[in-house]
Amino acid sequence: MSNLKKIIIDGQEVEVEGAMTLIQACEVAGIEIPRFCYHERLSIAGNCRMCLVEIVGGPPKPAASCAMQVKDLRPGPEGQPPVVRTNSPMVKKAREGVMEFLLINHPLDCPICDQGGECDLQDQAMAYGVDFSRYREPKRASEDLDLGPLVETHMTRCISCTRCVRFTSEVAGVMQMGQTGRGEDAEITTYLGETLNSNLQGNIIDLCPVGALVSKPYAFTARPWELTKTESIDVMDALGSNIRVDTKGREVMRFLPRNHDGVNEEWISDKTRFVWDGLRRQRLDTPYIRENGKLRKAGWDEALKAAATAMEGRKLAALVGDLAPTEAAFALKQLIEGQGGNVECRTDGAKLPAGNRSAYVGTARIEDIDSARHIQLIGTNPAIEAPVLNARIRKAWINGANVGLVGEAVDLTYEYTHVGTDRATLTGLLDHDFGKVLEEPSMVIVGQGALQEADGEAVLSQAMKLAEATKSGLLILHIAAGRVGAMDVGAVTDGGLDAALDGAEVVYNLGADEVDIAPGAFVIYQGSHGDRGAHRADIVLPGAAYTEESGLFVNTEGRPQLALRAGFAPGEAKENWAILRALSAELGAQLPYDSLAQLRQALVAAAPHLAMIDDVPVNDWSRIPLRTPGMATFRNAIKDFYLTNPIARASALMAELSANSAARVQKIAAE
Repeated sequence: MSNLKKIIIDGQEVEVEGAMTLIQACEVAGIEIPRFCYHERLSIAGNCRMCLVEIVGGPPKPAASCAMQVKDLRPGPEGQPPVVRTNSPMVKKAREGVMEFLLINHPLDCPICDQGGECDLQDQAMAYGVDFSRYREPKRASEDLDLGPLVETHMTRCISCTRCVRFTSEVAGVMQMGQTGRGEDAEITTYLGETLNSNLQGNIIDLCPVGALVSKPYAFTARPWELTKTESIDVMDALGSNIRVDTKGREVMRFLPRNHDGVNEEWISDKTRFVWDGLRRQRLDTPYIRENGKLRKAGWDEALKAAATAMEGRKLAALVGDLAPTEAAFALKQLIEGQGGNVECRTDGAKLPAGNRSAYVGTARIEDIDSARHIQLIGTNPAIEAPVLNARIRKAWINGANVGLVGEAVDLTYEYTHVGTDRATLTGLLDHDFGKVLEEPSMVIVGQGALQEADGEAVLSQAMKLAEATKSGLLILHIAAGRVGAMDVGAVTDGGLDAALDGAEVVYNLGADEVDIAPGAFVIYQGSHGDRGAHRADIVLPGAAYTEESGLFVNTEGRPQLALRAGFAPGEAKENWAILRALSAELGAQLPYDSLAQLRQALVAAAPHLAMIDDVPVNDWSRIPLRTPGMATFRNAIKDFYLTNPIARASALMAELSANSAARVQKIAAE
């Protein structure tokens, strides 16, 4: 039996699901309903009353369209479809009344408010506001909250839509915000005046329909109409969140999320959102050559000649860093292997099998989490490794999914069954409750912490056995944005990192800052920041950061996505692929492309699935041979969420957040 119902909205007949609310039905009909408290990803509050509509034949008063379902409408006297009007005189008068009430206490802050120009209240006051007020009482004022270094509050502007309360408690999973008081004394606050403790708190800035919650680091730096907006991809984790980069001149001013239901919905983590100050500090903007133990500035010609001279006729190894775009990894592989060297992208020692995409990416999509009834986590802490993915697992848990964890017991913001911490628990999982799940959709999510030890391949073989036996989807949760793309183009050496570096006289380091290269080898470092890699280098070649070049990144589920250039690299820094192309000419082994388009043609010829932009290629299941893992306990791959890459380590804000997080842990331990 179909649940579809016919309904007439403003004279237009549409057929929609009976469970839909009127506000959703109006969207299907292409009619926009104003709203402040309603948000499609949060529970319904029904408290702003801006979305009032008229129901013909219903009660003689307007109804809140966000809280009324289509199935609750009565048909006409002869069985005609129910009629809803969204633009009648009753509706207009009701919305104008709501707007007048909202503006009674709202301050006249627009000229100095950071939300100005992108404020829902401003936009809707244009349509439903009047230019005078019938109220002469003084405006109410509220004290501002201290939510920490990220979110700045101006609570006098608050209209009590409760979006921030619902987001923090439902999506982020922290029960710190709420509303106290009644009537005029009602105000949004945090319990006991706490600062927010979540990796997703920056999203309440986007959710706030007025200027009550704004970005503290961005405050008073730019207006929305001054900014150039570029659609791009985030590289702070391997989720590949869709973002918008806003630039003013050559400076990146802020990062905002873009909606992508299959990846990040419309949320981004705090590291993604606030790392932009790291793009301005400790930048490499000119080549350097080490002489007498000290780095000195050099020109490009001199630096490339010195690099080519150092590489000629010697045993080479190349490392691909975590933030390297796929094109740069591909160009590096062609250049180094053409000289008889080795290339390796698994710089953290993860035992990811080369060439078997079902083993280093998996078979599941991120959106499969929504429908999973059982989710088994192995050696991972998604709350730190991919906070937005963790919010998705939390959503599945709220909808009734069971979550199990083998590994360190951590706070994931939802309840889970902690099965154990060691390898023996993993091998015994099939005998546990998870092993009995054969009919319902289920997922196995394996973290990098499970794969970085010596027996990582054995752990992966056990996880694949579990996924196969329970007909579950397998997702390998990566933490490095460039890793899957580098694996796809084959930037790997048999035997991993140790084999690649074994006996190498010259190491070409493409932005791998988490690796300690042993003394003795000559190091050429190409990257964007003066981090550990540049300190160890004998020659430094300045490259572009992820906002300064167009690049392909493949996310943790294997989805290729394009990050577009939002600005230009500082000083003499160049795009990463172009540096490698120039060096190849110096070496007399010129790479066969002169533009990024030609490089991408060669890339797609080598790995055809990389042409499937924003699609998830289906990976043929190929289980690796079963092995028995050792006796070790699982350790998670990331210890400090805020300082995982050179851009984050250059950010003063990330350093402050890291210190705050450590202090919070010590305080809890002391108590």
